[in-house]
Amino acid sequence: MASLQELLAQKAELEAKIAEVQSGARAESIAKIRATMAEFGLTVADLGNVKAARPVTKVAAKFRNGATGETWSGRGLKPKWLVSALAAGATLESFAI
Repeated sequence: MASLQELLAQKAELEAKIAEVQSGARAESIAKIRATMAEFGLTVADLGNVKAARPVTKVAAKFRNGATGETWSGRGLKPKWLVSALAAGATLESFAI
């Protein structure tokens, strides 16, 4: 029977081979798709519901921690420093820039 170390080594080797094959298959598929699109003059917009990646825009900070200088734009989850300050009785307006 194989030892644990031998089995883990086999597993790592198999995972590396799987990743290599997946990468090659992915690259081959992308090349085929690009060739077909070029052959027929297709664009991403021609594919219908597929959305082209939008450029990421940075949002200006709206709140600042005066002690550390950390900022938050007001989007997404509140940062830990703001949550703890609000729990301690501070108001959101006191951090407004």
